Amino acid sequence: MQSLTGAVAPRTSKPPALNLVEVMIPVYNEEAVLEKSVRRLHTYLTERYPYEWRITIVDNASTDRTLIVADRLAEELPRVQVRHLDVKGRGLALREAWSASDADIVCYMDVDLSTDLDAFLPLTAPLLSGHSEIAIGSRLRRGARVVRGPKREIISRCYNSLLRVFFRSSFRDAQCGFKAMRSDVARILLPAVRNDNWFFDTELLLLADRNRLRIHEVPVDWVDDPDSRVDVVATALEDLRGMWGVGLRILAGRGRVELPAELASARLPARMRAQLGPFAIIGTISTLSYVVLYALLRAVLSAFDANLLALCVTVVGNTWANRRFTFRRTGRQRWARQFVESAMVFGVGLIISSAALAILHLLWQTSGVLSEIVTVLASGVLATIVRFMLLRAWVFHPDRG
Repeated sequence: MQSLTGAVAPRTSKPPALNLVEVMIPVYNEEAVLEKSVRRLHTYLTERYPYEWRITIVDNASTDRTLIVADRLAEELPRVQVRHLDVKGRGLALREAWSASDADIVCYMDVDLSTDLDAFLPLTAPLLSGHSEIAIGSRLRRGARVVRGPKREIISRCYNSLLRVFFRSSFRDAQCGFKAMRSDVARILLPAVRNDNWFFDTELLLLADRNRLRIHEVPVDWVDDPDSRVDVVATALEDLRGMWGVGLRILAGRGRVELPAELASARLPARMRAQLGPFAIIGTISTLSYVVLYALLRAVLSAFDANLLALCVTVVGNTWANRRFTFRRTGRQRWARQFVESAMVFGVGLIISSAALAILHLLWQTSGVLSEIVTVLASGVLATIVRFMLLRAWVFHPDRG
């Protein structure tokens, strides 16, 4: 038996296989639950999982009989192996095991198997199909069923809310011990992850999110382990320190990693998710203002004149608000160009809505103000999509300012 500190060596070996999925179980002094959990997982994967798989028990410096139990399981059960580190740290155990894996997909789950195993296929399927680079179990997504005490529930929700507020994270649950990722992505991200303990998961996800990798979340059924020895408060404090460190790195511009061309081309557009929310709110306010103005102006003007004037009035406020809140442009720099180009984009919306009104009057010459408003609003859906794409890709494109 060989024990390594800086690297790990498998006790058993298996040649690479197509769509091989390796499940890591990091353990520290888990002799009481290890055998039951591994046998349960082994039975489930044998009977229910359609892809090639392997279970790896990653022991990191256990001082009880955990390593002895793990060795016995590896000798008895096919497709089970053991890795051992002389240094404690869950993040370190995952880093070393994932880096050394020859599998296509690397996963991990907590040894208590708190997550229902029926979520394992939905977790790995998006990675095997190429849809996503990372997949995580989520106890905070709609559809999840969770049984845990109020203390853990409150701390978890507050922590993940902080991630969404300060990092604008796309994921909702950073701490669920049920994750998977493509091994080629793991080899790229792992060198950038500094934490070797409980914050490892969060830092990995924040870096993936920062580099616009696709993270798929699976709602899970999850039952809290009442015998868990994790110090929730101490872990939360470590996580807050980790958030501070990662935040400083990102602000300093050190949160990016070099991605291969095939991954870079598949990334989600930069900042689009953060821009859609403010754009939708501003658009809703502008639409309501437009409807009121159009209804008032229609009493004294023709449909086309009322449409033009109402749009002219609302587009000024809409452009200012989107410039400030959606695309984060402040100050007077380039403001004149941006307003002129926004007016040109507005012209596209005017053409679409005017064409819709013309068609309405051509088909129903006696249409009323209400039907005109409905028509303009319906055509406004297409105009809004076009406008957002033009504002984002042209007027406020980051390379232009």
